Amino acid sequence: MALREGSPSIPAMSHVTHLWAIFLGTILGLLPIINPLASAPTFLAITEGDSEARRREQARKGCLYMVCILVSFLIGGTFIMNFFGISIPGLRIAGGILLTGIGMGMLVPHMAESVKEEQEAARLKPDISFSPLAMPMLSGPGSIAVTLGFTSLATGWLDYVAIILGIVCVAIVTYAVLRLSGKIVHFIGPVGVNAMTKIMGFLIMTMGVQFVVNGITDPELLHAIKAALSSA
Repeated sequence: MALREGSPSIPAMSHVTHLWAIFLGTILGLLPIINPLASAPTFLAITEGDSEARRREQARKGCLYMVCILVSFLIGGTFIMNFFGISIPGLRIAGGILLTGIGMGMLVPHMAESVKEEQEAARLKPDISFSPLAMPMLSGPGSIAVTLGFTSLATGWLDYVAIILGIVCVAIVTYAVLRLSGKIVHFIGPVGVNAMTKIMGFLIMTMGVQFVVNGITDPELLHAIKAALSSA
């Protein structure tokens, strides 16, 4: 039987589509920024000398910490924005600039001396799961900025559930890549890792520019500019 206009099933289907869009958007938004393929060589470097069981434990704990960090910023995002007086357009523009910078850095990678010193210091730590693995490698400023941006999309608790499930899926993919990091790096080689990093960097730059465009063209910002000009 065809659905009649005004049938309650139509808004229900629309809501399900909305939840799927948020869920997939979370995965597609976070995965290029976290970029587990680019983190695999660094993970191998800072866990050099560890057994495979120890590496699996560190990867598992690091991914769990990543979920906790991102979910904390997601849930507390509204409070943080209200406390500091941050508007949605401002968050989008600042996050877009940050993502653009991260993408440019991935397109033109450089192994600075500070990065080498950080890796050497990480090797000396008995547990690298929280720092530097979970933060800043997996849940750094870029992924936190994107997670804060998701708060503007959430209108109910089901939206938050969809975003959290998306974060968990990204964590599962990241754990799988880190667990197989030795085989993956050996298979695709440094050239393959570099190529994937550049592709992810381009995607992140594109996302960053789009964030800035969305923030500038946001009706809330345009209304505030018009109000400021009219009162001047």
